[in-house]
Parts: sequence; structure tokens; C-alpha cells
Amino acid sequence: MGRVDFIRPPYVNTTRVPGDRYRLLGVSGNGPLNDRYIALEGGDGSGKTTLSSALAARLRADGNEVVEVREPGGTPLGERVRELLLDSDHVDPWAEVFLFAAQRAQLVREVVAPALERGAWVISDRTYYSSIAYQGRARGMGEEKVREINETGLEGVEPGRVFVLDVDPGMGLGRQHRPDRIGSESVEFQEAVMGAYRDLAVAEPGRVLLLDGGEPVEALVDQVMEALGR
Repeated sequence: MGRVDFIRPPYVNTTRVPGDRYRLLGVSGNGPLNDRYIALEGGDGSGKTTLSSALAARLRADGNEVVEVREPGGTPLGERVRELLLDSDHVDPWAEVFLFAAQRAQLVREVVAPALERGAWVISDRTYYSSIAYQGRARGMGEEKVREINETGLEGVEPGRVFVLDVDPGMGLGRQHRPDRIGSESVEFQEAVMGAYRDLAVAEPGRVLLLDGGEPVEALVDQVMEALGR
């Protein structure tokens, strides 16, 4: 893959958030703090966790502090919500939307915001783009509605870069060791998820980048680092 030139998304807010507690969105150092907030997305079994670890190791080797988080989870509250979301026999689709959004708001305030404020990089295994793809598109709850619900809780603390591992859904499902409730959904469901991610990459080319999930992890890390200008 050749060099990727990113254009700063015009929708990245650069004003302070309400209450002045998390002054994340002003300019610090070489650019907005959100530029150090990286999201890894993709279908189930796409290899996000493996890429997250490898990318974090590369950034740490360059002398950076790196905080790795996962969604759902990443906080005591988030981990409890994770169990509800992934291990329950049934979760109402709207309950699913709001539970994901709730744990995400907690993660941003408890972990992501403080990390960015002190100059660390944050690598997140899933963000609200997962909700747009999974609940908004595949569950049919409405992509813009799901986006609005999540962005309300995030108050502008959003990833500056979103890297999506594009893997054939059938192949991804076959990679899973122990599928959870959502990972056990049909291939058709996973295809809808991947379709949403591809559409997001077209709609938001300055933020969302598709990566070939079939490539070796070190090659993927190289592509991410190049896109980040490092």
C-alpha cells in the first residue's frame, strides 16, 4: 500500500468540553490531542487485538507512553457491562445501543481523557464506530441515530484516526477461539457490519482508513505508522 495522506476532518471539535474538566480538544504540541487517539476497528476475528499489541510495542519503542484500551470494557464499570453485553443470552437491541454508549462514556472520562492530557497515545480496540456498524447498520437501529447517542456522551473526545481491518466475514468468524454473543451472529450479519465500515471509509476519508486484514501484522503496523506520519 502506498503512502496515505490524511486530511484533518473538519468535524474534529477544537473547543473545550463543558465543565473544563477535560480540556482535550485544544492544540497541544504538534496538533490536536485527538491525533494520539487511535481506533482499531473491524469485524469479529479480524485481528484487531493482535494489531493493537504490535502497534503499541512500536510506539513504545520510539519512547512514547501508550495506553491500550478495549471496548466494551477498560474500566471496572465497563468490564461489568462487557459481561452483560457479550455473555447474556439475549439483549434488547436498544439496550445494547445504550449499554455500549454508557461504558464508552465512562472509559473516555476515566482513562482516555487523562491519558491524552498527560501526552500519552491511546490505542482502542473498538470505539463508537463499532456501534455505528454493528447496532446502527447490522441491527438496523439507524446509523445516524446511534452516532448521535454516542457523540453526546463523548463530548468531542473521539479518535483522530480509525483503522479498519478489512477481512472476509466468513474467514473472520473462523478465526475466533470462543465466539461471544455478538461474534456468534451469522455471516450475513457480519457482512452488513463490514459493509458499514467500508461506507464509513468512503464518507470519512480523512479519518477512516481500510487495511487489508490478510497482510502480516508487521506490514499493517508499518502502514499505520506511515499514515500517522511516523
